[in-house]
Amino acid sequence: MTQDNVRVSSPWHRVDEETLDRFRTHSVANLGDALDRLNIVDGGIAPIWRGAKAVGTALPIMTIAGDNKAVIAALDHIRPGDLVVINAFGYDGRAIIGDNLAQRFAAFGATGAVVDGYVRDAAIIEELGVPVFARGLTPAGPFKNGPGSIGEAVAVGGVVVHPGDIVVADGDGVIVIPPHRVQEALASVEEIVAREAALDAEAAELRNAVAR
Repeated sequence: MTQDNVRVSSPWHRVDEETLDRFRTHSVANLGDALDRLNIVDGGIAPIWRGAKAVGTALPIMTIAGDNKAVIAALDHIRPGDLVVINAFGYDGRAIIGDNLAQRFAAFGATGAVVDGYVRDAAIIEELGVPVFARGLTPAGPFKNGPGSIGEAVAVGGVVVHPGDIVVADGDGVIVIPPHRVQEALASVEEIVAREAALDAEAAELRNAVAR
């Protein structure tokens, strides 16, 4: 289906909230270890405010550099639990989203946004508490001409993101988990967490012994 010059794919499967909750308890670093350090978005995409964290089902959007018509059109397709993932080609000359769109993402139930491009209004977005991850900040606003696509696979930070993938983002960065690897990732990350807890306890005992 095409709305004006924005292409929209057929509906896709979204991960249930219980599964998303299980991923919310784990860090991107541990999940990266669980997936053999694969599927990690490059480090140029980072939170625009300290402490931002987000987990959700990917709603991928493709824009032309410096243009956010497809992002605006995507508001009609956001469902609770979605995480907006935008391929804006890393362009630094225009902000693809600002506080206005961030508020609308949250109002429709999106858990945050990952933008392979630039954004603006960082202070207001932080005040609103909307988790946004991007390559950087610029005050320059976008064009709104299109074209673009919604709900098709996009490349973000060197990783292909399909509609329905799980996206986890925190202070260390962003990772993408395909649905067919969910159970594997959860089982592996839980082993990693248990192992790290044992190492932390061992280090604490060592510190106590040295202090004595």
